[in-house]
Amino acid sequence: MSSPEAQIAYLRSLPAVRERCSQVHALGVEGKLPYFELDLSKEPDVVDFCAGLMIRDFPSSTSSSLPDVSAIPPHSRWRHFDVDTVPRVQALLDSFGPSTTPTERAKRLLDLFVVSVLLDAGAGASWAYTEPGTGKKYGRSEGLAVASLEMFKGGLFSGVEGQPFQVDASGLAKLTPKAVEEGLQVSESNPMTGIEGRTQLLINLSAALRASPEYFCTGDNARPGNLIDYLSSHPSSSLPRVQLSTLWHALLTGLNPIWPASRTALHGESLGDVWPCSALGKEGAEGLVPFHKLSQWMTYSLLEPLQKILGWEIEGVQDMTGLPEYRNGGLLLDFGVLKIKREALGPSAYPSSGSDIPELEPSHPAVVEWRALTVISLDRIAAGIRKKFGLSDAELALAQVLESATWKGGREIARKRREGGVPPISIISDGTVF
Repeated sequence: MSSPEAQIAYLRSLPAVRERCSQVHALGVEGKLPYFELDLSKEPDVVDFCAGLMIRDFPSSTSSSLPDVSAIPPHSRWRHFDVDTVPRVQALLDSFGPSTTPTERAKRLLDLFVVSVLLDAGAGASWAYTEPGTGKKYGRSEGLAVASLEMFKGGLFSGVEGQPFQVDASGLAKLTPKAVEEGLQVSESNPMTGIEGRTQLLINLSAALRASPEYFCTGDNARPGNLIDYLSSHPSSSLPRVQLSTLWHALLTGLNPIWPASRTALHGESLGDVWPCSALGKEGAEGLVPFHKLSQWMTYSLLEPLQKILGWEIEGVQDMTGLPEYRNGGLLLDFGVLKIKREALGPSAYPSSGSDIPELEPSHPAVVEWRALTVISLDRIAAGIRKKFGLSDAELALAQVLESATWKGGREIARKRREGGVPPISIISDGTVF
């Protein structure tokens, strides 16, 4: 039996996500999952649908049956900031002025992206943000992105007077649910779930920044963007080459204190987005499945400014997985790759009269199964798309598939199937998982 320290380190690692999810998927193939049936014969339908989206949105100038892969960006928060093809991030960079160094520019983007990702945990179908200046309304992830950008520009996350363009420990510590509500334009007529959870995540981030000066610098000056200094000087780095595992370790270790105390713990250590999976039939560490969805979403999002602004080459990105959230997972349900066993859930999972959409807590074993199946199914769909187009892993990255096909596809099919585009399973969110 491995030591407690080794068990914790493993469950915080990226390889553990794919390995444990593979165990759950294997049970699905054998028909041994309590809550889901897995129909692999439906996967080609998903591949064809996703491939069609890629050709539609990224057409090739040389072939009508292929997408222009070079035009497909990675899955990243940057896309949400630039909704409607408005280059908001570039406008923000331009506003810094020519005297701002590339390193400081990248630090400011990392600051912004970290808080924006932490706010991006599902907004609900009723909420929308009205962008100042344009009057355009945006909902869900795009609305949260534009809102967080405006909050950042207004200095809500900065504790330094006269310097709004940063996120630091002192600025985060003074946040209140009311300030976050106002920043997100939440009201009785524009409701959003999980405001308290989101606010507490950001307040917890303040404490986490102070607690890890090796990653974020010291005291009030502690910023997420100071990860750049840590990565630049790390022994594993040989600029412009940086190891993804170094960034991942810093994020998982340095940000671990932000997660709610109610999350799964092992040997007294909170593990974050890691959950017991009853289907595995094992106790202790062996029965836990890690996902680290928000941390992976944050990592995907931070890679882009590191590459674009600093020109860094990130090695080891292949360890990242698809994101187990309701758009990617919803795609699988809507195409019949996954079928939930309604009788296993019972009537209590369907509290809304006349609705066939179950409402479940993130900790529900059915949700854990769903998310694990999603991770491996996304790998399989990506492989199917590459085979269809005759592309290698290097030519079409998983992050590009997530951006151009599965996440977008999950949203589009939901809009066709259900009013308001709601997902086929409703997660009772506290603002810290999805």
